[in-house]
Amino acid sequence: MSKPSKYLLVSLPTSVSPSHDHDEALTAVRSAVTTDAGTTYPFNIPEFKIGTVDALIQQADDLSKLSSACEGIVNKVGDSLRGILEGDEDKIAQQKTINDKPVDQYLRSFSWNKVKYRADKSIAELVNLLQKEVAGIDNDVKAKFTQHNQTKTALAAATRKQTGNLATKSLVAIVPKDVMIQDSEYLETHLIAVPKQQEKEFLKVYETLAPMTVPRSARSIASDDEFVLYAVVGFKKHSPEFIHKCREHRYTPRDYKYKEGGKEEEAKEVEKLEKEERKLWGEALRLGRTGYSESAMIWIHVLALRVFVETVLRYGLPLDYVAALVQVRLAILVLIVRLTIAADHTQASEEGETKSGLEIFIPRWQCANAGQEGPCQE
Repeated sequence: MSKPSKYLLVSLPTSVSPSHDHDEALTAVRSAVTTDAGTTYPFNIPEFKIGTVDALIQQADDLSKLSSACEGIVNKVGDSLRGILEGDEDKIAQQKTINDKPVDQYLRSFSWNKVKYRADKSIAELVNLLQKEVAGIDNDVKAKFTQHNQTKTALAAATRKQTGNLATKSLVAIVPKDVMIQDSEYLETHLIAVPKQQEKEFLKVYETLAPMTVPRSARSIASDDEFVLYAVVGFKKHSPEFIHKCREHRYTPRDYKYKEGGKEEEAKEVEKLEKEERKLWGEALRLGRTGYSESAMIWIHVLALRVFVETVLRYGLPLDYVAALVQVRLAILVLIVRLTIAADHTQASEEGETKSGLEIFIPRWQCANAGQEGPCQE
């Protein structure tokens, strides 16, 4: 698997170029970054309706929180895909796309979705829409993967019943009908899984474990490598004491009631769970792929909107700036210093931190050709 790529989303005033031309400003950013440090791509952000300063400050705070929430949801969906694909990184990479494109390609060719998120809406409306959409995706993916996990757990439990030892496995196919006392007012049959090394001891003491245990009623039903299953007859009123004493001696009482057709019913239940698990696996995988694509797309739109809002707050009006996506090859701090020097006396910010008296607004995004995501780390 390829090494994850690191990206910086950069906003700088066009004054980084003497002509204040947008294209020349982007060229200036490329020159500041240099090819040895990273590759710079244009990142086109439409103009949105600008409200009051107070509203922009609140929206900047909302977008910061929403960005963190989106990141968390994208990571959760990625973890869900990793779980359902059992950690197979090649298969995981095939599912982690955005609009059927590799994450890198989508980032580098980003275009604001004007159909879903019309730029003529207010910023507050767009934030609310993005928030509702990503929350809906989170709920849908979580519900489907929970449903699959519950069915998978039920299937595992049903399978264990057929494959475990005599202390845990289902007794439906093991205990004959004639072993169990049916419809008696006073007597009942106890099934006890006895460790093989304690079998002789059990045969010596079982009649004295509780009053009114029928003498010489112990009958060996089945055995495996660890246990021997015995049937013992006793009076119902002393059953709780007998079961308690068995546990004290480290014998395992088995709760079992004979049921006509139980073996066939159990086999059908396992078959039903297997079909249901396969069906839900496919549904969860499809929803996980879609959920990853949509939540990652929303996250990038949130970042783009956040860049716009922060840019207005930091550079003021009239709005004249250039946004760029930088694929990082050197340490992020090196790039920040270079961009700060290039900005000269312009103002920007790196998430609120001041560098040499200047600021550069740089949200961060990390991805890989395989579709891994997360914030860049220095």
